[in-house]
Amino acid sequence: MTRSTEGHGTPDPWQGGWYRPAQPLPSPNFGPRPPSAAAVDLIVVHSISLPPGEYGSGAVQQLFTNQLDWDAHPYYQGLRGLEVSAHFFIERTGRLWQFVDCEQRAWHAGVSSYRGRSQCNDDSIGIELEGLEGQTFTAEQYATLATLCRGIAQRYPVRHVAGHEHIAPGRKKDPGPGFDWSALAQTLDWPAECFPPP
Repeated sequence: MTRSTEGHGTPDPWQGGWYRPAQPLPSPNFGPRPPSAAAVDLIVVHSISLPPGEYGSGAVQQLFTNQLDWDAHPYYQGLRGLEVSAHFFIERTGRLWQFVDCEQRAWHAGVSSYRGRSQCNDDSIGIELEGLEGQTFTAEQYATLATLCRGIAQRYPVRHVAGHEHIAPGRKKDPGPGFDWSALAQTLDWPAECFPPP
């Protein structure tokens, strides 16, 4: 499944900007990172479920690939015509999907600012967790997320991990108080300054 990194003998989980352990499902909703963008050094954690609080429907995958049936649920009427994406999506089971090449700009952050920079889409990687903002996430999701973060840091100079709520305060609230930042920080064992302040 993986190839060895030349000269190191350790598995390389990447094929270009695609992460081999993820199930690829390419989204049309992406664009080039601007030439002026800084290094990709931010991971943004989101949460999503469609309909809200319902899991395993496949609707998130459909939304990110512009295949969602807007008439399948009343909630979807408010999303009609929306074109969004994230680089990754982690189901409640821990299963990992990838929609956008990490070399490209996914459409996940919206109007945002963090670490002194605006337009976080330009130089970040977006990860969606299947869940409802404010509620808890599964052990399988945390395990997949930690492994993915390490994989991303193997390829990109990651310096920050933040929630959508931290890069768009007042506008977004996900992943919310149910997300255990201390558990992720402890598992990754990265410096405290990589994470949002408690």
